[in-house]
Amino acid sequence: MIRYRELREEEITRELFSNFIRHQNVTDCYRKENGSWIIKSAPFVDDWSEEDYHTLISCLQNTVRTGGYVNAAFSGEALKGFVSVEPVLFGGRQRYLDLSSIHVSEDMRGQGIGKALFSAAKKWARQQGAGKLYISAHSAVESQAFYQAMGCVEAQSYDQKHVSAEPFDCQLECIL
Repeated sequence: MIRYRELREEEITRELFSNFIRHQNVTDCYRKENGSWIIKSAPFVDDWSEEDYHTLISCLQNTVRTGGYVNAAFSGEALKGFVSVEPVLFGGRQRYLDLSSIHVSEDMRGQGIGKALFSAAKKWARQQGAGKLYISAHSAVESQAFYQAMGCVEAQSYDQKHVSAEPFDCQLECIL
C-alpha cells in the first residue's frame, strides 16, 4: 500500500533516498527542429550521482523552506516517489507555478504513483492561486508520454531561466 504525505525540511536527507532507484534507460528523445517536434535516437542511461543527490536534497529543502510544496509516496518506510512545486507565481497572465520535480523509483513505475503525485501538485498549485503548472521536462519519449497523459501541452510562453538551464528539455504547461 502506498502512503502519500508532505515532507518537512528536516526529513529531506540523503538517507531518505536510500531505497529510491532513479535509473532510466533512455533510447529516444524529442527534439525541436525547424519548429516541429521529432523523435530522435539519443540513447543514454539517466541516473543520479552523489553530487546530483546532494543538489536535489538542497533544492527540495529550499522549496519547503520558502513555502513551496514537496509531497512524497512511501511503500512502508521507503520513499518511492516525490513531487515539488515552487511557491512563486510567474508568467504574468499565465499565473504559472513551477513543478520543479517529479520522480518515481524505477521499481514502482507504472503503478499510478506519478499520476497521484501530479494530481496532488495540481491541487496544491490551484490553492495557491496558480492557473497552470509550468514544467521543464526531460525530453525522453517515456517522460513526455507521462506528461501528455496528464493533459500537458507545449508552454504558450517559454520561461528563459528553464530554457537556458536545460536546452534539450521540453517546456510544458498544464491547466489546473
